[in-house]
Amino acid sequence: MPMDDTPPSADPSAGRPADPSADPSSKARAAIEQALKDAELTWENPSEGNYVVTLPGTRKLSTTCSLIVGRHSLSVNAFVVRRPDENHAEVHRWLLERNTRLYGVAYAVDRLGDVYLVGRLPLAAVTPEEVDRLLGVVLENADGAFNTLLEKGFASSIRKEYAWRTSRGESTRNLDAFAHLLRDERDERGE
Repeated sequence: MPMDDTPPSADPSAGRPADPSADPSSKARAAIEQALKDAELTWENPSEGNYVVTLPGTRKLSTTCSLIVGRHSLSVNAFVVRRPDENHAEVHRWLLERNTRLYGVAYAVDRLGDVYLVGRLPLAAVTPEEVDRLLGVVLENADGAFNTLLEKGFASSIRKEYAWRTSRGESTRNLDAFAHLLRDERDERGE
């Protein structure tokens, strides 16, 4: 089937705009906007079919997720964590094992080694419920997995940060989730 450059909202045979209710791109945009409004999320629409959504987190302050309506599909892209400092093989294995249980998205790394969640959905499948489900999966696997990824890929940095803060008398409260890493290190030293 030949591809042309006719915008998805135009009907080339009639020379007039198509019925927006029949246009998959228009339907997808409407479904996305409905889902974002229903979920009361913070979002921007920098250009037609491009949505930047802020998902609030508990472990990670927030996750920025991009939804882009293309000619035939909706792409989903969310930054999870920067390139791990250490244990790359262990981190990548953990990501690949998790991929087998994910719905609609998968973990991926970019050329720098930063970790993302990415996915693609046919426009015909984009409904408010499906967008809500995808955003839930993104949040669960960006925010929910955040501390595990930090433990596996940044344990040495966490220990250094803890030592630096305690030496200066600063709060270590936001490192409480990693207290076991600090205990494990003290146990290894026999303290």
